[in-house]
Amino acid sequence: MKLKFILFTVLLCGIFSQLFSQDTAPVDTSWKRSAVFNINFNQVSLSNWAAGGESSISGVAIFSYTANYLKDKRSWDNSIDLGYGLIKNGDDDVRKSEDKIELSTKLGHQIHPHWFFSLLLNFKSQFTAGYDYPNDSVKISDFLAPARILLAPGFDYKPNAHFSALISPVSARLIVVANEDLADAGAFGVDPAEFNELGEKIKDGEMLRFEFGALLKAVYEKDVWENVRFKTKLELFSDYLENPKNIDVDWEVLLTMKINNYLSAQINTQLIYDDNTKLPVEDTTGDGIKNKVGPRTQFKELFGLGLTFKF
Repeated sequence: MKLKFILFTVLLCGIFSQLFSQDTAPVDTSWKRSAVFNINFNQVSLSNWAAGGESSISGVAIFSYTANYLKDKRSWDNSIDLGYGLIKNGDDDVRKSEDKIELSTKLGHQIHPHWFFSLLLNFKSQFTAGYDYPNDSVKISDFLAPARILLAPGFDYKPNAHFSALISPVSARLIVVANEDLADAGAFGVDPAEFNELGEKIKDGEMLRFEFGALLKAVYEKDVWENVRFKTKLELFSDYLENPKNIDVDWEVLLTMKINNYLSAQINTQLIYDDNTKLPVEDTTGDGIKNKVGPRTQFKELFGLGLTFKF
């Protein structure tokens, strides 16, 4: 499995290096860079409140950086998106409300006024462990569990500075589950551990899963009104090797409204469907224990008002 991914990577890098080794005359670089750091803080404090309710405190920090190069027939787009948030309700322990790591780099060579042949490398994971609350003793995720590494050559359509759509019919994705308990349970689609009739483990669960399929990744970003910026990313992936008709979906929307040089409001939503991510779906025992699992549509919404720093 690992050998397939390594050979695929080496082959694509070799082809791409040949593509970019042509026309080596020195050119002036043309970079556009931007960075935004946003921190939001929310608090509710109640004491002897007749209407009821619960005190809470929460905070979310988001960092985004882009560095894009475009000159002659060459392009190079790079981005870093990080987010982490914590929330505490009443007497409950502190829990995380946001956790995101996404790194992306994309090389392109223009083959038509609006078309590039491009190679995308993308990495997604999270910083800390996640739990099946209110049970905080059972991990359902962890750092590098999962991590998704995507390598996708394809054709990138860029009609203007605001929109791009990468179409890759031959992309490779590696799912990493670097946690033994989660790997043994077969989390995120890896092969689970094997046990004998006495319940003794005779083979560890796989920590890697290789997928080969088709990818569509579209990004749109533009100021839709004065001081209001809209950004959306849509990623669709079909695994040729297993259930290609089940399309993995990752759709993110970010709306940023600038109040002044330092204050802004943000609305962020994300919808995910992954056929290999199994979640509790039904309580059949009547005691609150969810003992059936299956793929589910995941949805996250964040609203924040806080400080924004651009540099």
